[in-house]
Amino acid sequence: MTNQPGKRLRFGAFFAPFHNNRTSPTFALERDLDLIKWLDHLDYDEAWIGEHHSGAYECIASPEVFIATAAERTRNIRLGTGVSSLSYHQPLILADRIAQLDHQTRGRIMFGVGPGQLIADAYMMGVDPQKLRDRMGESLDVLVKLLNGETVTASTDWFTLNEARMHILPYQENLEIAVASAISPSGARLAGQYGAAMLSVAASSPKGFEALADSWSICESKAAEYSQTVDRKTWRVVAPFHIAETREQARRDLEYGLMDMFNYFHKFGGDLFPQVKDLDEAIEIWCTGGLGAFGVGLVGTPDDLVDHIKNLQQQSGGFGAFLSLAHNAASYEATKKSYELLAQYVMPHFQHSNDNRTASLEWAASNADRFMAEYMGGIERAIQQHEEETRQKQQKAG
Repeated sequence: MTNQPGKRLRFGAFFAPFHNNRTSPTFALERDLDLIKWLDHLDYDEAWIGEHHSGAYECIASPEVFIATAAERTRNIRLGTGVSSLSYHQPLILADRIAQLDHQTRGRIMFGVGPGQLIADAYMMGVDPQKLRDRMGESLDVLVKLLNGETVTASTDWFTLNEARMHILPYQENLEIAVASAISPSGARLAGQYGAAMLSVAASSPKGFEALADSWSICESKAAEYSQTVDRKTWRVVAPFHIAETREQARRDLEYGLMDMFNYFHKFGGDLFPQVKDLDEAIEIWCTGGLGAFGVGLVGTPDDLVDHIKNLQQQSGGFGAFLSLAHNAASYEATKKSYELLAQYVMPHFQHSNDNRTASLEWAASNADRFMAEYMGGIERAIQQHEEETRQKQQKAG
């Protein structure tokens, strides 16, 4: 069941998102919508929107509501829940919302699913954090059936379905479901079991990077066990970065908000996340040890990012899409420039969009002397022809 991803690597962004608690939430939401519109303008393939209910920074509570607005402001970019926390939702209600959204967007929806990332969310809802993954498996099992048009009767200790069926199926014949996978193998196992896509959300963290080497084989093995088919082209790998035209400029850009982000992670995650004394230390930690699931960052130039993605490809054996973990460590203008540089210089490398242009340039250059000789010869013949015609007219006139 081994396979290789397609020739064209897709690009996108994964929005938790991250906004400090001094920023107006109205302003923060608008900025995220504007950035997705910018990504659509730059021809990015997809954007994924998270769901969180505590901690203030990751301030989107309903990815479906957000996506409905984003879809109205964009033309081509595909939009995914990144991810819907299955442990917190009655499956039939969630399936109905996703199907409706798929119709409203004319099939631009991707359904990303996960157990729920923030323990504070689970605590407020009275959900045992140790049961989050069990709940996710129970929910996903019936969601797949419901979205396929089946009638489901099921009973667990947290939801009941009695002859449940969706009265409106998704717009897409095969709505893509993507399972979040971090460090543990549970996400890869579920993706394989249901023939789903996989979202490696901590791919650049030290443990997440190490897990990349085995993630696909785990997914394939589980797919074989359940007679499912999986495809590397549906595998997304998420990593944070910020690039500029020079490494020095990229580091200066992070003066805007990287320290603030470090302070947030320390407050929210406690001693698992380090306190830093200055920007240099913050960049050093971010680019080496990372920030937990936030991953190891890349701060540099487009060429540095090309090498970074190549490293992820080599470690994983290949995937279908690279997603930026969106952040606000740089100003909005610097962030937009970072995504623009990726579109201008990084995308062409992995999408082979300039292969024919390069070949054409090299062919033209290698034949330049011959072409120029023929060109100049043509000019010379035209001059001679003109002079001959002029002499003949003068002779007739004389």
